Amino acid sequence: MAHMLAEIRQQPQVLARTLDSALRSASRLRALLERDRARLRPRLVVLAARGSSDNAAQFGRYLIEVATGIPVSLAAPSVETLYRARVDYRNALVVGISQSGESPDIRRVLERAQRAGAMTVGITNVAGSPLTRVADHVFLVRAGREKSVAATKTYTGQLMALYLLAHALGARIPVDRFRTIPALAEAALTLDPQVAAFAARYTYMRHAVVIGRGLNYGNAQEFALKLMETSYVVAERFSSADFLHGPIAMVEPRFPAFLFAPGGPVRGSIRSILSRLRTLDAETVTITDESNAGVARLATKSLVIPADIPELLSPIPYIVPSQLFAAHLAREKNLDPDRPRSLTKVTRTL
Repeated sequence: MAHMLAEIRQQPQVLARTLDSALRSASRLRALLERDRARLRPRLVVLAARGSSDNAAQFGRYLIEVATGIPVSLAAPSVETLYRARVDYRNALVVGISQSGESPDIRRVLERAQRAGAMTVGITNVAGSPLTRVADHVFLVRAGREKSVAATKTYTGQLMALYLLAHALGARIPVDRFRTIPALAEAALTLDPQVAAFAARYTYMRHAVVIGRGLNYGNAQEFALKLMETSYVVAERFSSADFLHGPIAMVEPRFPAFLFAPGGPVRGSIRSILSRLRTLDAETVTITDESNAGVARLATKSLVIPADIPELLSPIPYIVPSQLFAAHLAREKNLDPDRPRSLTKVTRTL
C-alpha cells in the first residue's frame, strides 16, 4: 500500500502541474473554436474510456452539459471494435481518455471518428503514447509514473483536464476557480489520520453501496471500483435517484452505504436518501464539507473536509477521502492495494 498512499498524497502537486500544462492546450483549442464558431463548435461531445477513466468521463458528461449546454454521450467502444458499425461523428468532438494512452479500443474510436470528419482530443498521463499520436489535440495529465495498480492521481488529473476541456468548449467558469482545487485536495488529505482509524470499523465488510448524483456520480462509480479492486468488497454504485427504483430493497440493518453529499442542486436528493436509510437502520457514511453540517448530522458517520466547497469544485476533493479509505481498508484486511489479484496496470481490450 506504500505506493497507493504516496500517490494519493501527491495529488495537490499533480493537480497544480496538470492545470498549468493542460490550460495551454485548452486555451489553444478555445481560440480555434472561437475563430470559426459556426463551423467548428461541436453539436455533440463523445467521451471514450474504460475503467477509472470511464468514471472520469461520467464526471465530464455532467460538467460539459451543465457548463456548456452541449450534449455529451459516452462511447461504447465495442460498437466500433466488435460490431464494426459505422457511427456518424460529423460535427462531433470525440475525446479519448486513457491513463496509459495505450488502450487499443479507445484509440480505434478516435481513428474511426477522424475518418468520419470529427475533431479529436486525447487525455492521458503519458506523453508520446499511441493516444497522443492519434488525437488532434492533447491534454496531458502531469502525474508522473503511477506505480500502484489502483489509479488515484491519474484519476483526479483527468478530472482537472476535463474542467479545462469544458473551458475550451466555452464554459463561463473563471479559470481562477480551478486554481483553488489543489488547496481543496490538500484540505481533504488532512482527514488521513481520521480515515485510517475509521477504516478498522469495516474490516469485515463484504458488501456495500456507494451513492452519488450529478457531478459526483462518477465519484460513486470510482469509489466503488476502488473498494472492489483493493479490498474485494462487492460494492454496487447508484445515483440517488436510481437507488430508489429497486436497489433500496436490499438494505437491512447495519448495511453499509457511502454517500457523496455536496451542496447545490443535489443536496435535497441526498438528504432524502439519508433520511430513508436512517429509518432502515443502515450504516451510512457521508463524504461532505463544512458547508453541509446539516446533512452530516443525518449520517451514522461523516468525513467532513475542513473547507467550504461549492458543488462545482467538489468532485476532486471529495474523492480523496474515498481513496484514503480504500487504501486503509485494504491494510486492515491484510491486502496489498498496490498489487490487486488478477490485475495489471495497463489493460488492453478490443
